[in-house]
Amino acid sequence: MVWQRNVIIKTSEEIEIMRQAGHINALVHETVRNLIQPGITTAELDAVAEQVIRDHGGAPTFKGYPGPYPFPATLTISINEALVHGIPGKKRLQSGDLVSIDCGTTYKGFVADSAISVGVGEIPKKARRLLEVTEKALQIGISKMQAGNRVGDISAAIQEYVESHGYSVPREYTGHGVGRQMHEAPQVPNFGSAGRGLVLRPGITLAIEPMLLAGAYKTRVLPDQWTVVSADGSLTAHFEHTVAVTENGPQILTILDESYRLNSKRLV
Repeated sequence: MVWQRNVIIKTSEEIEIMRQAGHINALVHETVRNLIQPGITTAELDAVAEQVIRDHGGAPTFKGYPGPYPFPATLTISINEALVHGIPGKKRLQSGDLVSIDCGTTYKGFVADSAISVGVGEIPKKARRLLEVTEKALQIGISKMQAGNRVGDISAAIQEYVESHGYSVPREYTGHGVGRQMHEAPQVPNFGSAGRGLVLRPGITLAIEPMLLAGAYKTRVLPDQWTVVSADGSLTAHFEHTVAVTENGPQILTILDESYRLNSKRLV
């Protein structure tokens, strides 16, 4: 059902399918996280991610996604100053790197989208702190996904928390609605004013994704036309979940569901 501003309200059955897609996405993140170590290439991580998705009956949402040219991989893998949309390739991870892994899974016509950031080996204290603040910002944003709140309540809460810790958020890249398409209405910026924007109601599904920069908020795009980096070369991090608004509060859809893991036939 379409509501205000072309926002699509999902039925409980559709949200259940998105939860299944989200379980596959979470399996990808679990698998890739366990493989991250110095020396592994980003292409190797990408190949494993695609295999996990296809083994569970899904399809990689990002692969072939339109842009300056079709995105060529299953994951976006962004390292250190790279904020989002990094293209996997021959680059080998090094100890001390901070790596952001973003993944989308399409399953039975619905999309789940989530991201994690991980340190490779021992990482500096400043990188650990950035990870902690980014993940907490995600939790704070999700907590605002209550029926009757507005999108601006999410945005303002994330911005206030992030900036109180001395970090910044980009202006060009935002969270978004998600469902049959990876990018649906509404946009969910990581900055804004409380009390403004779309009113949240049960059945709305959003990808909440704080993207933090340790320096200024300005970004630039590399010559590959996809990878977005901090303009000042500062460290970045990114966490994301697909979340549904329900009568009982926000429901995170991109987490592992042990009932699916124990009975994998439900997802093939």
